[in-house]
Amino acid sequence: MSTSRSTPPRSATAQGARARARQEITAAIKDEARRQLAEGGGAKLSLRAVARELGMVSSALYRYFPSRDELLTALIIDAYDSLGVAAERADAAFREAGHEVTPARRWVAVCQAVRTWAHAHPQEYALIYGSPVPGYIAPSSTVEPAARVGLLLIRIVREAYEDKGVALPPLPDGLRPEAERIAADLAPDLPPAVVIALVAAWAQLYGLVGFELFGQFNRVVEDRSPFFAHAVAQLAHGVGLVK
Repeated sequence: MSTSRSTPPRSATAQGARARARQEITAAIKDEARRQLAEGGGAKLSLRAVARELGMVSSALYRYFPSRDELLTALIIDAYDSLGVAAERADAAFREAGHEVTPARRWVAVCQAVRTWAHAHPQEYALIYGSPVPGYIAPSSTVEPAARVGLLLIRIVREAYEDKGVALPPLPDGLRPEAERIAADLAPDLPPAVVIALVAAWAQLYGLVGFELFGQFNRVVEDRSPFFAHAVAQLAHGVGLVK
């Protein structure tokens, strides 16, 4: 008894080949754009220069990215997603490695992953947390990727709060209305005092990484790894993580 193996229609094969080619060219464009970012920053990124380095005519590149801003947006989303994946994997690995898992230690592990990623991708970190690119306004499509690390930190605190492992930080009366507004937007299931402390800690985390990466700690902090570990542990304490 013989069997015959069906083959995909030629049109489907051709479409698949075109899709793969488009993915490869898109990746090459992004790689060259990242190289240019490393040399001159986002303000000097040029579609014409990218096309020239890749041996493409500008009109061909515009079929992939119609404008410099669309290319910047793609790079920004990639950077946020890469950072988010690094933080999420670090949290998962810490929980699976048999350590004595506590919310505060999870918090530190995630913060350490942010620092490690930034050192491995300094130009991408500068793109998303450095000086704004003149004339560029990030679209709403960047919001969800940008929130990944923040949402992970909120999740750690939320799980601790549900397990009665959070001490409420102090909240001045004059700040309560703003804290309540922010909590309603970000984490309505958490006390406003905790949420306002989370927002402050989120900003301080990126400030710590940025100061180190961009040279503000030169001749100030020399032994930076233990300094960072201590600082982010204090941030965990500041949001109310008690264990």
